[in-house]
Amino acid sequence: MAITYLLQIYLGRPKTIKIGKLGRFYFKNGYYLYVGSAKRNMAKRIARHLRKKKKKFWHIDYLLQYAEVRKVWTSDRPEERIAELLSEKMTIPVLEFGSSDVKSKSHLFYYKRAR
Repeated sequence: MAITYLLQIYLGRPKTIKIGKLGRFYFKNGYYLYVGSAKRNMAKRIARHLRKKKKKFWHIDYLLQYAEVRKVWTSDRPEERIAELLSEKMTIPVLEFGSSDVKSKSHLFYYKRAR
């Protein structure tokens, strides 16, 4: 049963964005991977991320107002494990992004070109 999802996000132009209480951060143009989880209602969570109009609740909501989701994957591996694996190979643009409730360094990762 899938408990984790990954969003491939594309930001067309560089942008400084205020991410809730984390503060303001400069985001390069290119691709980002976001790792999230939903113990229930995975489809509803993903559908929410795909909507442009929504109340900003999670860190990812602030980035998605300027970027677009290009692909979505799901996994039965825990989000912390996937984030750990990605952190070994990819750039972390913002520490603690999407991971304030777990021990991961971040749940957002950057890469220049689509893979």
